[in-house]
Amino acid sequence: MEKTFLICKPDAMQKRLVGTVISRFEAAGFDVIACKMARLSPALLREHYAHVASKPFYPDIERFMSSRPVVMIALQGENVVQRVRDLLGPTDSRKAAKGTLRGDFGTDMMINVLHASDSVENGVAEIARFFRPEEVFA
Repeated sequence: MEKTFLICKPDAMQKRLVGTVISRFEAAGFDVIACKMARLSPALLREHYAHVASKPFYPDIERFMSSRPVVMIALQGENVVQRVRDLLGPTDSRKAAKGTLRGDFGTDMMINVLHASDSVENGVAEIARFFRPEEVFA
């Protein structure tokens, strides 16, 4: 069984979409194996977004992602990484089909409801980054 990691971004929190998000993933047959709410620190955000931390737009990401607490979720299921990404739609919400989470609730590239792991390896690494081992029930 694969595992993946999600962050309900500040826009999802503001729009009160956490229940909707979790319901869609549970309806798709995935198990929630970890879930918690936190305000992400600049250091943790810089580690998580290390691949773009040197880009000129990074301060906007950090400002947005630390603007309010977020809910972090780990899911488990068959082919969960790809299936979650399919349920989300493309990163740019403007290109996401209706019926996907980003198509239904997102606005643009950054304000797009959720972060989701893009590979099995990143799912494992991101779960370890945001959850202590005793917080994951798999």
